[in-house]
Amino acid sequence: MIRVGIVGGTGYTGVELLRLLARHPEVQIASITSRGDAGTDVTQMFPNLRGRLRLRFEDPATANLKSCDVVFFATPNGVAMEQAPPLLDAGVRVIDLAADYRISDVADWSRWYGMQHASPEWVGKAVYGLPEMNRAAIRNARLVANPGCYPTAVQLGFMPLLEQGLVELDHLVADAKSGVSGAGRKAEVATLFAEASDNFKAYAVPGHRHLPEIRQGLSAMAGEPVGLTFVPHLTPMIRGIHATLYARIRMLSFSRAYTACSMNGSGLPQSARSPAAASPGSPSHG
Repeated sequence: MIRVGIVGGTGYTGVELLRLLARHPEVQIASITSRGDAGTDVTQMFPNLRGRLRLRFEDPATANLKSCDVVFFATPNGVAMEQAPPLLDAGVRVIDLAADYRISDVADWSRWYGMQHASPEWVGKAVYGLPEMNRAAIRNARLVANPGCYPTAVQLGFMPLLEQGLVELDHLVADAKSGVSGAGRKAEVATLFAEASDNFKAYAVPGHRHLPEIRQGLSAMAGEPVGLTFVPHLTPMIRGIHATLYARIRMLSFSRAYTACSMNGSGLPQSARSPAAASPGSPSHG
């Protein structure tokens, strides 16, 4: 059994992680931490986990996370970079669900996230956790930087086109929509029911902090820098991501692009045929 610890188990990311791990036959959840809810029974906060978990939230200052094989950080940005290094030094594997280790350029990360990085020595050692891109490296990684929500949708959509060189790289466009839970489990005016319900709006148009992460990933796929316009929108739904992507087909590649699309993905690279990246016409699309 794999002993797992979770730092920050009360947010939307944390409870989704709990739901997945509680059903895993090879996982033993050993510790779940929360400063504000230490001592509270997990199932009191999340009744849907009754019968699956018998744990109470622990204070992260006293939780024995070093006894775990893997520790997940389901915390706000800036927490893992402070707390993960001692666990890594103790031989614990770490998976950060926030953005602390996603961007390889530490100075660029600091500009977008508005803070100095507390453990820059670990940034270069982290493996970006997009399985379609880094499946083999993730398997043996000591530190995994889990991709963001928008970056996952946009990168998976563009990946087969970039890997086969089918589109021009200077004019990529990502028009993306997200549900309100993407903002996290906190009270903010923009995500109140009266503000978000029956409403639809673009936000962070001058520059969303997922932009450098997306651009970094797409450039790695293409083997050279890409030009990307990325505009996120808030939609009146709880969860979900939808990304409509636009690119100009390279004329010399038009016949190959047409063939790939007409085959409903069967002619695309293996990365585009992973279980999480079904193509139109596949059984998962009805």
